[in-house]
Amino acid sequence: MPITREELREVPKKVWLAVIVAALGYFVDIYDLLLFSIVRVQSLKDLGYGEADVLSKGVMLINIQMAGLLVGGLIWGVLGDKRGRLSVLFGSIIMYSVANFLNGFVQNVEQYAILRFVAGIGLAGELGAGITLISEIMPKKIRGFGTTIVASVGILGAVFGALIGEVFDWRTCYIIGGVMGFAILLLRVGVTESGMFEQVKQKSIERGNVLMLFKRKAVFLKFAYCILIGVPIWFVVGILFTLAPEFGKAFSMTELPTGGKAVMWGYIGLALGDLTSGLVSQAMRSRRRAILAYMLLTIAGTAVHLLWPNHTLVSFYALCCWIGIGAGYWAMFVQVAAEQFGTNIRATVTTSVPNFVRGATIPQTLGFKALLPSLGVVGSAFVVGGVSFAIALFALWRLEETFHKDLDYHE
Repeated sequence: MPITREELREVPKKVWLAVIVAALGYFVDIYDLLLFSIVRVQSLKDLGYGEADVLSKGVMLINIQMAGLLVGGLIWGVLGDKRGRLSVLFGSIIMYSVANFLNGFVQNVEQYAILRFVAGIGLAGELGAGITLISEIMPKKIRGFGTTIVASVGILGAVFGALIGEVFDWRTCYIIGGVMGFAILLLRVGVTESGMFEQVKQKSIERGNVLMLFKRKAVFLKFAYCILIGVPIWFVVGILFTLAPEFGKAFSMTELPTGGKAVMWGYIGLALGDLTSGLVSQAMRSRRRAILAYMLLTIAGTAVHLLWPNHTLVSFYALCCWIGIGAGYWAMFVQVAAEQFGTNIRATVTTSVPNFVRGATIPQTLGFKALLPSLGVVGSAFVVGGVSFAIALFALWRLEETFHKDLDYHE
C-alpha cells in the first residue's frame, strides 16, 4: 500500500524535528568529512609541499582521518547503546567542530594529521546515531522516508563544501565548518531520546557490548555483510573523486579536473541517488532490490568512466555525477544495518558500520598505490574497484530483507 498524506501528517512534530536536526547535522558532517578532498592540493602546496608530495601526503592524511573514523565508530556506537542516541549526537559534533576549527590554523603536516585524526573520531558518530534515532522513532512503514530526508539533505554538504572551496582559502573553509557545527548544537536542544532505547535502558539487558558481534558466527557474518555492501561507495569517493587530477593526467586531458569539482558533481549525484533510492525502496517494498539496482548503476558508470576514450571536463564531471547517483544507496545501506540488529546493540552497529566502510578507504588506497607502478592509474582503479564491487554483491546476496521488520526487540 502506498503512503498517504494522512499517514505523514500523523507523525508527531517532535519526530519531524529530529529528522530535520539529524539532516542538518549530517550536512555539516559531510561538509567536514569531504573538505580535505576538496582542499587537498591547495592546502598541501600552501604548507610548502611540491607536486610530487601532494599525492603521497594526501593519501596519508586521508588514511589518518579514516583511521579516526574507525576508532570513533566503535567509541560512539558503544556510547549510543549505553548512554543514549542523543549523547552521541551532542558529543560527536562538539569534537569534530573543535578539530575542524583548529584545522584552519595548522602550520605543518604533523599538526594537520593530528587534527584530521581527532576530526575523524568526532565525525564517526553523526550519521549512525542519527539514523538509529530516526529508525526507532518513526513508524516502520515510513521510516525509509526519514532516512531519505536525512541523507539527501546531508549529502549536499559536500556540494556546499565544494562551492565554499571555490570562494575561500582552505583555512577559512575549515573555520566555517567548525562554526556551522556549533550552530547545529543549538537546534538539538529540543530533540528527545528514542522511546525504544528508554525502554531497554530500564531493563537489565546488556547494551553496547561490541563482543556480542563476535560471539556467534551468524551475528558476525551479518555484521560483516552490512559493512561489505557499502565498500564500493568509498572506492568511488576516496579514489575516483578525490584523485580526479591524477585520473585527468592518466586520461591525457588538456584541462585537468579538480578534486573539489569532482567531489561536488559526484555528491550532487549522491544526493539524487539517496533521494531516489529511498523512494525506490519504498515503491519496491524492498531494501535489497533497491540497493542492487543502484550498485549495478555504479558499476556501469565506473566502467564507462575508466574506459572513455576522449575525456573532456564535461564528460568527466558528468560521469562523476552518474557514478554518484549509483552510489547513492549510502543511506539505504546504513538503514539496512540499523534494521538487522536489536535495540541493545543497534547504535553500536549503525555507527560502526559506515565508519568501517569509510575505513575501507585505507586498504583500497594502499592497494591502489601498490598497483600503480605496474598497472598505472586506470588499471589500478579497475582492480581495486572490481574487488570492491564483487565482495559487495556477494554480501548483498547473503543479507536478509528488512523492509517490514519490527525493530522493537533486543539481541
